[in-house]
Amino acid sequence: MTATVPLNTTRISEIRDDFPILSRTVRGGKPLAYLDSGATSQRPVQVLEAERRFLTEHNAAVHRGAHQLAEEATDAYEGARNAIARFVGVDDGEIVFTKNATESLNLVAYTLGDERFDRAVGPGDEIVITELEHHANLVPWQELCRRTGATLRWYGVTADGRIDLDSLDLTEAVKVVSFTHQSNVTGAVAPVAELVRRAKSVGALVVLDACQSVPHMAVNFRELGVDYAAFSGHKMLGPSGVGVLYGRRELLEAMPPFITGGSMIETVTMEISTYAPPPQRFEAGVPMTSQVVGLGAAVDYLNAIGMEAVAAHEHQLVEAALGGLGSIEGVRIVGPTENIDRGGAVSFVVDGIHAHDLGQVLDDGGVAIRVGHHCAWPLHRRFGIAASARASFAVYNTLDEVDRLVAGVRHAQEFFL
Repeated sequence: MTATVPLNTTRISEIRDDFPILSRTVRGGKPLAYLDSGATSQRPVQVLEAERRFLTEHNAAVHRGAHQLAEEATDAYEGARNAIARFVGVDDGEIVFTKNATESLNLVAYTLGDERFDRAVGPGDEIVITELEHHANLVPWQELCRRTGATLRWYGVTADGRIDLDSLDLTEAVKVVSFTHQSNVTGAVAPVAELVRRAKSVGALVVLDACQSVPHMAVNFRELGVDYAAFSGHKMLGPSGVGVLYGRRELLEAMPPFITGGSMIETVTMEISTYAPPPQRFEAGVPMTSQVVGLGAAVDYLNAIGMEAVAAHEHQLVEAALGGLGSIEGVRIVGPTENIDRGGAVSFVVDGIHAHDLGQVLDDGGVAIRVGHHCAWPLHRRFGIAASARASFAVYNTLDEVDRLVAGVRHAQEFFL
C-alpha cells in the first residue's frame, strides 16, 4: 500500500500501552519483539475488557429467551455484527459468523457442491485459484472438485511473488475464481479489480481470502465487487474462535445450509425442516457470543486509529524491513522487494541457515517470527525452498523492532557461518 498518514512515535507508544503482553520479557529477560501477527495478532485491553464485561454483565443465549439478559446479549451480538459489516462496507445481513476463516471458505466450497444451490458446480466446470494460496483456500476447492467432478486450475506466480496474470485464460467453464487479497507469504496485494473483471466476464463467482488484508488496510467488499469474502478475528486484534464470511445477500438467500441443528431452522417436523433466512441459516447452534462481541470491540479499536493510518505505519515497517534485510549478503526476500502493492508479511531465506535454526536464534534474542511453509506448501515448492522465515507486522510494532530483526539475522550468520 502507499503510505500517506503515518503514526508518530507518541501515538505508537500509546497504542503499545494497550497491549500488556508487549511489555513482557522472554528467554531470560529479553524484551519481546512480536513479529508474528500474520499468524495471530495480540489483543488490546479494550477487546479483553469488552469480552469480560459481556461475560460478567450480559452473558446469556442469544436469539432466545424472554428475559433481560437474553435481550442484552442479543443486542451486543447483533451490534457487533453491524459494526463489523460497516467496517468492510456491507450490510449486516450479509455477515455470517463462523469459528474461523477456514470454516468460512469451507462453507462456500461445500454449498457450491450442493445441487440445491443454483450455482452448484459439476463435471465440466472449472474452479480457478492461484499458486499463492494458503491451504485454507486450496484444500476446500480440491475437495469440491473431488466430490463434484469439477476441475481445479490455477494462476501461476511470478518470480517476485505476485499472481502471474498471463499464466491462465478463463473460459465460460470457470464457475468460481478464488484468491487471496494479500499473500501471507510474499505480502503481495492481488490486482483485485482485474481478477474480478476477468471472472465476471465469464460469469464466475469471486471468492476473496481477506485474512491478511482486512486487519491492515481499508477494505470495502462492495466496492471490490467480490461475491464472498472470508477473514478471521484473531488476526485483527480480536479473539480466536470467531471468523467472518461475507456473502452477497441474494447468494446467501439461495444457498442451502452448511451445518444443521438448532438456531438455523424456521420450522421442524418429523418428516422435514425448513430453514431460517441468512445469516441465521448458517449459524447453527450456540454461537461464539463473547468472541463476536470482542471482535466488534477490535473493529472499534481499529476504527479509532484509522485504517489509512494503520496501513501507512505498517508500510514504513515493511520499507525498513525490506531495506535492512535486503542489505545483508546471503538474504533473499521471498516476494516483492519493492514496497509497492505490498502488505506486512516479509518472508525470506538465509543462505546456509535453515529457517528453523534462524528462528531459534532470533527467539533467543527475544524476536518472535514464524518459520516453515506458512500453510502454503505449493508456493514454497514454486520457489524451490522447503521453508522460509517470516516477519509479519501490525500497528503496534516499531522501527526499533525491525532493527532488532535485522541485527538478529546478522548475528545468526555470525553464529552459523
